[in-house]
Amino acid sequence: MSGTGALRAHLIEARLAGTIATPREKSLGRYRLFAARDPRALLGLEPERDWSVGEVLRLVGRECGVSVDPAHTSGPDEIDPDRTIAALDRFAERVGEAAGRRAPVLIGTGHPHRLLEFYAVLADALSSAGCTVLTPAYGSSIDMTTRFGLRTYTLEYVRGVAMMREPGVRGAPDVGGVHTHSPLPVRTVLGAAADAMGPLPGLVIGDHGWVCGAGQLGIEAIGLADTDDPALFVGQAEGRVSVAVPLDDAVRSVSYLPLVRYVLNQAYLSR
Repeated sequence: MSGTGALRAHLIEARLAGTIATPREKSLGRYRLFAARDPRALLGLEPERDWSVGEVLRLVGRECGVSVDPAHTSGPDEIDPDRTIAALDRFAERVGEAAGRRAPVLIGTGHPHRLLEFYAVLADALSSAGCTVLTPAYGSSIDMTTRFGLRTYTLEYVRGVAMMREPGVRGAPDVGGVHTHSPLPVRTVLGAAADAMGPLPGLVIGDHGWVCGAGQLGIEAIGLADTDDPALFVGQAEGRVSVAVPLDDAVRSVSYLPLVRYVLNQAYLSR
């Protein structure tokens, strides 16, 4: 899928853009948490200034195409597919630039059940282009706060993609994978790389805390963001996230494959 027309149609059909499943109520709630500087919404970002709820809403409206009417408080959110495609083009540009200079890359996801394959295809292409796909801190245990209390998870790499898993779980690569917004995994990985005097990533690719946590530490980061992930769009507006691609990040895994093929084609990494 190299043409933008076919990609646009796929985005709408798969509900990656257009009318998406993310509830407006959930997005607005996350904007309120972000404005209050709640860590659950900051994802490791430390905003340079205070952002009001209205400012966050208008920013996400500009980047995603959601309604900026504060009186619109219910129903599904909307993402403009043309803004998704424009952001994918910028995403591809950064991937291609990293491949061109053979930069070390770090790839991690808080959505292993949905996005693992998307990132794994990227990892394979970047490795083939001569980039080192970094895997520091493999097997590290990380204590993370969840709605069920403090839980200890294990950091693992599946096909070059970092993810958190429940200890002792076996089976398919995404079985036992943990959905997380936390920046603790990327901080752990970068700390381990620094302690080992190994290479640090020239580019971090991912979502949630992987992007915001890396960007906050001054490392170039690009990623995917739903309408209820305002931190990535604020990070982009403040210059600490290079690209935030607006899309629904919780549809079927197979639906993201045309997007990664488009990215690789745009980055001249298709085989």
